[in-house]
Amino acid sequence: MEIIVFRLGHRLPRDERITTHVCLVARTFGASSIYYSGQKDHSLEKSVSSVVENWGGDFSISHEPSPLKRLKALKKSGFSLVHLTMFGIPVEEQKSALSGLGNAVVIVGGEKVPPEIYELSDYNIAVGSQPHSEVAALAICLDRIMEGKELEREFDSNFKGKIYLEPSEKGKTIKRK
Repeated sequence: MEIIVFRLGHRLPRDERITTHVCLVARTFGASSIYYSGQKDHSLEKSVSSVVENWGGDFSISHEPSPLKRLKALKKSGFSLVHLTMFGIPVEEQKSALSGLGNAVVIVGGEKVPPEIYELSDYNIAVGSQPHSEVAALAICLDRIMEGKELEREFDSNFKGKIYLEPSEKGKTIKRK
């Protein structure tokens, strides 16, 4: 199974922090890569690449100037498109469909999402039907797709970074290789 996250409509400077957090959650919760559209952000790309270099994992970030074209190509190549929107079907009602997905693209909006995204998507999923953070929605959706495997220590040890944490009930234990 391959999971790709697609962040729509990145805007500078407004979305710098949120898009960075979308990338961090995508990487930590099992996605292999992220595409982002909107304004190209070299600082974002450098920051994400630095996290991967230091903390490990197999994760990449790419700017996509034609999001609809890329999404159509991914769908044609066999990926299911999962669009996160507060207007969709509640995530718990789609839990079994999400856990049974093969390759998937999880679409996270930024600015107003074009109607074509709703139509093209295989699933329009709501994590709560109230205004909320796309970062939280992404974490919950990826957790449902991964069925909690991303929270297991064995999964965590797959990152093999230069830096890693040693679990501690109190305090912080950071290790370097």
